[in-house]
Amino acid sequence: MTTQTSPARHPIRKLLVANRGEIAERVIRSARALDIATVAVHSDPDADALFVEAADEAILLPGAASADTYLRGDLIIEAALATGADAIHPGYGFLSENAGFARQCAEAGLIFVGPPVEAIEAMGSKIAAKELMAKAGVPVLPGATIDDTDEVDAVAVAAMADGVGYPLLVKAAFGGGGRGMRIVRDADEVVDAVTGARREAASAFGNATVFLERFVENPRHVEVQIFGDTHGTVVHLFERECSIQRRYQKIIEEAPSPAVDEVLRARLGEAAVAAGAAIGYTGAGTVEFVMAPNGEFFFLEVNTRLQVEHPVTEEVTGLDLVALQIQVAEGEPLPAEVLEARIAGHAVEARLYAEDPAADYLPGSGTLHRFRIPDLPSVRVDTGVRDGSVVGTNYDPMLAKVIAHGRTRDEAVRRLARALAEAQIHGLVTNRDLLVAILRDPEFVAGATDTGYLTRHPPATLVGTPGKDVIAVHTLAAALAGQAARRAGAPVQRAVPTGWRNVVSGPQRAEYRIGDTDVDIAYRITREGLTAEVDGTPLTGLALLAARPDLVDLRVDGVRRRVHVHTVGDAVYCDSVLGGTTLTERPRLPEPGSGAAPGSLLAPMPGTVVRVVAEQGQQVEAGAVIVVFEAMKMEHSVRAPIAGTVAELSVRTGQTVEAGETVAVIAEEEA
Repeated sequence: MTTQTSPARHPIRKLLVANRGEIAERVIRSARALDIATVAVHSDPDADALFVEAADEAILLPGAASADTYLRGDLIIEAALATGADAIHPGYGFLSENAGFARQCAEAGLIFVGPPVEAIEAMGSKIAAKELMAKAGVPVLPGATIDDTDEVDAVAVAAMADGVGYPLLVKAAFGGGGRGMRIVRDADEVVDAVTGARREAASAFGNATVFLERFVENPRHVEVQIFGDTHGTVVHLFERECSIQRRYQKIIEEAPSPAVDEVLRARLGEAAVAAGAAIGYTGAGTVEFVMAPNGEFFFLEVNTRLQVEHPVTEEVTGLDLVALQIQVAEGEPLPAEVLEARIAGHAVEARLYAEDPAADYLPGSGTLHRFRIPDLPSVRVDTGVRDGSVVGTNYDPMLAKVIAHGRTRDEAVRRLARALAEAQIHGLVTNRDLLVAILRDPEFVAGATDTGYLTRHPPATLVGTPGKDVIAVHTLAAALAGQAARRAGAPVQRAVPTGWRNVVSGPQRAEYRIGDTDVDIAYRITREGLTAEVDGTPLTGLALLAARPDLVDLRVDGVRRRVHVHTVGDAVYCDSVLGGTTLTERPRLPEPGSGAAPGSLLAPMPGTVVRVVAEQGQQVEAGAVIVVFEAMKMEHSVRAPIAGTVAELSVRTGQTVEAGETVAVIAEEEA
C-alpha cells in the first residue's frame, strides 16, 4: 500500500454512462444506490435495451456501428453537457482506455470516472509499459523491440531472438486480440514469424512495430485487482485466475486463484501495487501477469479500466467496485473496508456468449426468444438481455455473466454448473454447453488449468453430440407437446387426442431435425397408454403422465423426466435434466421448390462481404475459401464443403448479406 496527500472533493450528481449492455446496466445500478441520477447513450438498435430503461434519461446516438455511436467521444460529451451530467463512466471497451477521450472530458469540465490521462497514456504502448514496470521492480519477461521503421535484417533478428531465448512470442506493440502474434520455437522460424507479424500488425493497427518476448510454456493467466485514490493510496484486492480462454479471450474467471498460496499472493500484490504507484494510478485497474508452473510470474499489461470479470472480486470481498470508482472520482479516500479487505470464500464467473464453439466460435445473431437463468442461492446474473432481445452483428455477442459464490471453490463451481445447466436460452446458439462441460471436467475441478486448456480439450471433445436417450426423450416430448397444442386450439372435442379413431389405424407421425440429422417419431395414445418409436425403434417402459404445450411429464425406459417445451414457429426448444435441445420441425408436405439448391453455400450470420475469393466457373478444392465477410468486428470465411465448380456466385464485395442467404453454389465434380 502507498499513501500521499489530499485533494478537494467534487460530488457527482448526474452520471452519463458511455457504454451499453450489461456493464451499462451494472453502473446505473450502483449509481442509483448512491442517489446519483443517470444518463444512458444508445444506438438505434439499443433503443429498447434494458440499460436504456434503467437510466433516468437517455440520448440517442444515431446509427448502429460502434464507430458511429459508442466510439463518438464528441457526441457523448455533447450528450453529457446537454443533460447536465457532471461525470462520465466509460465502462469497459469502447472509450474506456482512450486517453484522448479522458482528456476531452477534462477540457469540457467533466469528471472521467477512471485513471488520470497520464496513466492511460503510460500503458498505451506495451513496449514503454514494460520498460516502466522493469524500472519499478515489477518482474518482466526478457524481450527486444523491432520498430515500425526498422528493416527486417535476418542476422539482426536472429541475434535479438538468441538474446531473448526460445521459445519466444512475437507480438504487435500497438494492439491485441491475438493479431500480430506468433509463437516461435527455433531460429529457423523467427524471420518469417517477424515478417508475418509486422505485416498483420500494420494492417490491423496501422503500426508494424513488434517485440520479441520469452514465451512461457503452459502458463496461467493471473491478474491482480488494484485500486488507487486521489490521496496517493494504492492497494490490491487480491488475484483472479483467468486461464480458460478461447482466441485469447477469457470465458471463465475465478477468485482467488487455485494456484496461489498466501506467500505468492503477497508477492503478486506487492508487484501490482508497485505497478500502480509507478504510474500514479487512481480508480479501478488490473495488473495482468503470466505465471509459470513453478510460480514465477511476469508482467503482461495494466488494464486501465474496470474488468469484465470484476464481479468475482466483488463476491469474495463484499465490495461494490463501481461504487468505489465513483467515490474515488469524487475525491473520496479509499474507505477502511478496502484498506482492510479480506477474501471470503470463492467465486467463479462464466461468460455466456451467442457463439458456436463447434464452428470455431462463430458469433451468432438473431432474436433471443427466451432467456432464463434459474434463481439459485449465491448465483448472480449480470446481463443486458431478456426475452425478445435482438442480438445484432455490430457489438460483442456476450449475453450475460453468470457468477456463483461458495464457501469453497468446489461449492462455487458446482453452483455455477447447475445454474448454467438449468438455463433456458432459446433462439441463438450459445457456448452454454461448453461452459457446463468445462465446469464439470475433472481437470478443471482439480484446478489444473492453464491457457492451453481448450487446445488440449477442444469443444467437440468436451461437449460431444446428443446421445440416443436425449434424442428419444426430447423428440417424443416435442411431438406430444405439439399434439397438446393442437388439441388446445381445436374448436371442438379438445379432450380427444389427435389421431384418435374408434378403429385402430396408423400412428401419429412427426419429423424433426437436430443439427444435420433427421429424426422420425411415430406415436399412438390409446386406452392402454402411450406407444412410440424413434426412427423405427420401439421405446420401452413408456408412460405419459401429463402433456401440455409447454410441459411434458413422461417415463421412458422406466425413468420419469419433465421436459419443458417452447415452440417458436418451426423451432422447438426442449429443456430437461438431460440438457437443452433445439429441434426444427420438418414439414410433412414441403412446398415444391422450397429449400436451397444442392451445393448452396449459405451465410451463417448477417454481415458485409469484404472479399470474393473465387470466380464463377472456377474449379475449387474442398475447404477452399469462396467468400469472406465481416460481422461483429471479425472476419469469417465461407468455404467449399466439396471439390467442384463454382456454378453460381451471387454476392459482391461491399454487399450486406442476411443469415441463411445463398452466397454461392458449388457443383460437385462427377466421378
